[in-house]
Amino acid sequence: MKKKSFEEALAKLEQITKELEEGDLSLEEALKSFDEGVKLAAQCNSKLNDAQKKIEILLKKNDGLEPAAFEGFDEENE
Repeated sequence: MKKKSFEEALAKLEQITKELEEGDLSLEEALKSFDEGVKLAAQCNSKLNDAQKKIEILLKKNDGLEPAAFEGFDEENE
């Protein structure tokens, strides 16, 4: 699978989720879509982790600012 931008991967993942929820796919098509969705989710997660690491580096470089969790972020759901 060709690497997509975060936005492209997320949009495709949303499309796959919608198709799977509708239940109109054959079992074979659903399994293929599910497999693609798992790969896209991993790609999105990787890009988000990379962004988080970059933000933490930038915060440390700028006067030792401490990173803070986003409001509403629940670390148990990582």
